[in-house]
Amino acid sequence: MTFDDVRNLVLTWPEVEDGTSYGTPALKVRKKMLARLKEDGDSLVLPDVPIDERTMLVESQPGIFYFTAHYADYPIVLIRLSNAKRAIVEPFLRRRWRALASKAARAQHDAREGA
Repeated sequence: MTFDDVRNLVLTWPEVEDGTSYGTPALKVRKKMLARLKEDGDSLVLPDVPIDERTMLVESQPGIFYFTAHYADYPIVLIRLSNAKRAIVEPFLRRRWRALASKAARAQHDAREGA
């Protein structure tokens, strides 16, 4: 995957818009960060992943998931997009989007998706 692939996916969801965060491209929902591109140009910074879940992901799929000392104390995981497939990344983005989107936007999306 690339960040453009991520963008093309999530910009179809209600309330998602392009933005920037820490000088890098970001995707936001209602002005809150959904995800952003790390400075390396290949890693997706994905908030709201509990540390115990992140630990399991890093241990089970270290080629895709990782974190740095900078993020050690935060519920954030880094995803190497060049090694990741949409089927791995999309559920994390959807979960984060659902946490940030308005109730009306979630209902609109669910009705459109047939969920």
